[in-house]
Amino acid sequence: MSKTPRQMSLGAFLMATGHHVAAWRHPDVPANAGLDIQHYKQLARIAENACFDALFVADSVAAADGPIASMMARSDHFEPLTLLSALSAVTERIGLVATATTTYNDPYHVARKFASLDHLSGGRAGWNLVTSDAAAEALNFGLEAHVGHAERYIRAREFHQVVTGLWDSWADDAFIRDKKTGTYYKPDSVRLLNHEGEHFKVRGPLNVARTPQGRPVVVQAGSSPAGLDLAARTADVVFTAQTSLASAQVFYADLKGRLADHGRDRDSLKIMPGVFVVTGTSQAEAEDKFAAFQELVEPQVGIALLGRMLGNFDLSGYPQDGPLPALPLTDSGQRSRQQLLSELAERENLNLAQLGRRIAGGRGHHSLIGTPRQIADQLQEWFENDAADGFNVLVPHLPGGLGDVAQWVVPELQRRGLFRSRYEGRTLREHLGLSRPNNPYFS
Repeated sequence: MSKTPRQMSLGAFLMATGHHVAAWRHPDVPANAGLDIQHYKQLARIAENACFDALFVADSVAAADGPIASMMARSDHFEPLTLLSALSAVTERIGLVATATTTYNDPYHVARKFASLDHLSGGRAGWNLVTSDAAAEALNFGLEAHVGHAERYIRAREFHQVVTGLWDSWADDAFIRDKKTGTYYKPDSVRLLNHEGEHFKVRGPLNVARTPQGRPVVVQAGSSPAGLDLAARTADVVFTAQTSLASAQVFYADLKGRLADHGRDRDSLKIMPGVFVVTGTSQAEAEDKFAAFQELVEPQVGIALLGRMLGNFDLSGYPQDGPLPALPLTDSGQRSRQQLLSELAERENLNLAQLGRRIAGGRGHHSLIGTPRQIADQLQEWFENDAADGFNVLVPHLPGGLGDVAQWVVPELQRRGLFRSRYEGRTLREHLGLSRPNNPYFS
């Protein structure tokens, strides 16, 4: 067992032009970044040179819609597994994590694609398991309305069970490919899944060998009670939005405390809150950088983003200078994010326009705007006080914002011994300090 002091993990959240809703309008940002492979290659090089654990690409299977969709840059972007497969050929160590919904996919497809990515990358694949919070996705898959919150999580549990079962279709040494004997794989090294459940009937086996990691890393982001339960059962990594050290500590203790009920130890799951980072050589410079993006936010765009994040509500008919209206509990969106943003509006007494502008950058995540030392101080405080095992880093614009973090914040963390200066392992599981799962059917 390594005696290396505990170090934090860092993910680079790549959202085409950047995480700020107005990033695409900034003169330093390529507006067509969502479909520019050279742009993504540059981002991958920046993050890998800084020794980030992983790149993370989110996804939605619906274009942005509504009356102001034409003002938002989320309608044209690569399908993430296709993108990460391309990036696997131009990177060597950094992990590659992509979103795939359990509501509008089938398990065999997801299992096969992520297993393929794990082989292509030499063991660097991760699946961000989501249940979908964009109601418009339903209309692209033959449904009149989005699947309800409770039903989505019931399906997700079974979906995960099928995918992991398919990943374990083969023994690690199944494929001997012996030309002399004519034996391609050992006959007793394959297992039919023969799953029959409420949502899926899948025979198997998967037509991809067991992967370098055994199974790709499973990431989740749900923070509702149903999401926490699913994560405690199944996740290797959890992304979460927390706005303060105190709330992050409560979340961390809650989720870690659930693991024992599922026969898991505390280190088998890594919690990585999202942090929105803007840095500069001085506090004033960092604030000026952020202000430049805030000035580009049209009020109606901020309010539309707010409505989407609150759970797919149309807020366009409410006064921009009025309070956030009382909204029913969302059944189509993220309940945890709805609660977080509602509490933010009440705590800071923000009207609709102010709240939309407030979340335009971090979208509900903790925002750090300051010098590299100030930002490292806060990351260290969370990391050393049971609030985080690492962080999923969001920046306002790409590539510049990621370059700032790589050039200034990462070296500050390295000087403190909190983050690696070089990769020790080759797989994403090794970067994260997670063990390779045994195949329970061929032990």
